[in-house]
Amino acid sequence: MNNANRTQGIGETAAGMAQDAKDAASAELAVLREKVEALMRDRVTPALADAAGRAEDAAHDAMDAVRRQTGNFAATVRDQPIAAVGAAALAGIAIGLLLRR
Repeated sequence: MNNANRTQGIGETAAGMAQDAKDAASAELAVLREKVEALMRDRVTPALADAAGRAEDAAHDAMDAVRRQTGNFAATVRDQPIAAVGAAALAGIAIGLLLRR
């Protein structure tokens, strides 16, 4: 066998090995992709759904508290209108003084 044939044989062997490595890497990536997808489906998605549910519950609780406080405040203003106007005037004066500085 001459040098040209040996070189060609080595090149073909190297190309075959490179293709084998590429195929093995592709197979390994497919396995890893499946594992990541399973992890997302089984663990991450339910955890995010749970966190979103808790956040939604907290938001509803906060809205209920705001509604209650608004109702309480409105009742106080109805019961004591002069005190409410005085408090609003004092707050306006305080804000005006702070903004002038």
